[in-house]
Amino acid sequence: MKRLILALLSVLALAAAQPSAAAPTPQYGYHVVHAYPHDTGAFTEGLFYLDGYLYESTGLEQHSTLRKEDLATGQVLQQISIAPQYFGEGIVAWGHKLVELTWQSHVGFVYDLATFQKQGEFHYPGEGWALTQDGHRLIMSDGTAELRFLNPITLKEEGRLKVTDNGHPVANLNELEWVKGEVYANIWQTDRIARIDPKTGHVVGWIDLSGILPNGERTPGQTDVLNGIAYDAQHDRLFVTGKMWPKLYEITLVKTGAH
Repeated sequence: MKRLILALLSVLALAAAQPSAAAPTPQYGYHVVHAYPHDTGAFTEGLFYLDGYLYESTGLEQHSTLRKEDLATGQVLQQISIAPQYFGEGIVAWGHKLVELTWQSHVGFVYDLATFQKQGEFHYPGEGWALTQDGHRLIMSDGTAELRFLNPITLKEEGRLKVTDNGHPVANLNELEWVKGEVYANIWQTDRIARIDPKTGHVVGWIDLSGILPNGERTPGQTDVLNGIAYDAQHDRLFVTGKMWPKLYEITLVKTGAH
């Protein structure tokens, strides 16, 4: 009996030492609530919604712009051009300021949110891809599997977080948005958005937006990848678009399963 008990204890100890199978990550599809017009000349890099308007930054050297737009019509209400040597990237609002990254120039810009008048600049190592904020910090992506946290006043980096899905790094984190306590991140060159826990870096859900822009509305050689997330917290509205897409979509999420 003693040997049997010892054997059972040994089996139980061995089982406890084995890593448990990771729970599958929840998967979400979408339902299109409304489609709005979007400028097909906008190579979308940054996007957010604030006080009834969309703010968008567009990329490409010599063509980068910063815009304020009417959601319903897509009309550009206010716009400035970025210096031609810069490739405009992510943007975020902080108080009365708007902060913008550039891609490979290691420099970002600070503007007055109302006038778009440039107020200053800051520097960072590596590439700049996207920005959002959680009410306390700015959150930045750089194309890797890491998110950076920036002090919103000094714009100095104060920490990083590695993003993983069941232990595997998730690279190519692109346009970001803060949605109900999570970071939503476009995965560059895919139709997927990762829902990220900002405390752990774990992906807690995947949103698959395959087919949201019909093939008949894509222009070969022009229409580019999904990139652009904006959230209207007051009315709980989620918007997505892509580079040079003719539409911006308001969507709701539909849980489809796990993988």
